[in-house]
Amino acid sequence: MGRQYGKVAVLMGGWSAEREISLMSGEAILQALRNQGVDAHKVDVGRDICQVLSQSGFSRVFNIMHGRGGEDGEIQGLLEILQLPYTGSGIIASAMTMDKIVSKTIWKQEGLPTPVFLQIKDENDLLLCEETLGYPLVIKPVTEGSSVGVHRVAKASDVEAAWQDARQYGRVIAEEYINGEEYTISVLNNEALPAIRIETPHVFYDYSAKYQSNNTSYHIPCGLNADQEKEMQQQALSAFVALGCEGWGRVDFMRDASGNNWLIEANTLPGMTSHSLVPKAAAAVGMSFDELVMQILDTANDSEMGGKL
Repeated sequence: MGRQYGKVAVLMGGWSAEREISLMSGEAILQALRNQGVDAHKVDVGRDICQVLSQSGFSRVFNIMHGRGGEDGEIQGLLEILQLPYTGSGIIASAMTMDKIVSKTIWKQEGLPTPVFLQIKDENDLLLCEETLGYPLVIKPVTEGSSVGVHRVAKASDVEAAWQDARQYGRVIAEEYINGEEYTISVLNNEALPAIRIETPHVFYDYSAKYQSNNTSYHIPCGLNADQEKEMQQQALSAFVALGCEGWGRVDFMRDASGNNWLIEANTLPGMTSHSLVPKAAAAVGMSFDELVMQILDTANDSEMGGKL
C-alpha cells in the first residue's frame, strides 16, 4: 500500500499561534499513515521548508499546518512551485477561507447567511460596534483559528480590551453575536458528514473547550430532524464551494432560537486531535481514524495535472 504514495511528508508545526495543536494533529496523522503501511515522515516546518522539501525526495504531502503559513495559501504556493501533490485546498481558496472578512463577504454575495460584521481598524471603529452590532458581540482576529484571541463582549466598556488582545494576532473583526446552539459540518470528498452539536459550559466553544476541557459534549445525532440536518449540510457544502475549497474541511454554524442557521467560519485544515470534530463525524458513519486519514491523503491532487489554485 505504501508504495503507491511514495515518500509522504506530514507537514506540521509551523510558526502560527496554532503550532502546538498542529503538532498534536500531525503526530496522530503520522501514526495513522504508518499503520496503513505508508512511508510517512514528520516534517516540523520552519523557514527552511523549501530546502527541506526540495532535497528530501518526497513525492506527496499531507499538510496539517493550522493557521498562518500553512492554512492561508503560503505553503500551498510553495508546494505548487515544487510540483508536490498535497492534501487540502489550493492557494486562493486557502487564502480566502483563512481571511474571515473575505470569506464572509463572499458568503453574503452568494446569499448565504452569516452574522453582520465590521473590521476594527482603530479606536474610532470601536464606537461603531454598538450601533452596528449591538451587545453582546464577538471580537476575534481575522486570520487565526482554534478560537485564538476570540472574545464575547457584553458591554461597551469591555470592547477596547478585547480589541487590544485580538489585534496582537493581526487585523480584527467584530461580529454580531448569535445566541443559540453551536453546530459543525465536516466535508470530505464533496460530501457532508453528519452534523455535530457542541455543548459546552463555557461562554462559547473557545480554545479551552476545544482542546483541554472534558466537560464539552459532542452530540451525534445532533438533535435536528432529517430535513433540518440536510439543510445545514447543504449550506455547508454551498459555503465550501463558494470559497473554492476542496478535499476536506469543516464549516461551523450557530443556530438561533428561531431555527435560522448562521455561517461562522470555514476551516480548510481542521484539527485532527483526540478532541477534534472531523474524526468524530467520520466515526458516526463507521469510518475509523486511519480510514479517514487515508481518504484525505487520496485527495492530494497531482500538481502536474494542473494544480489547484
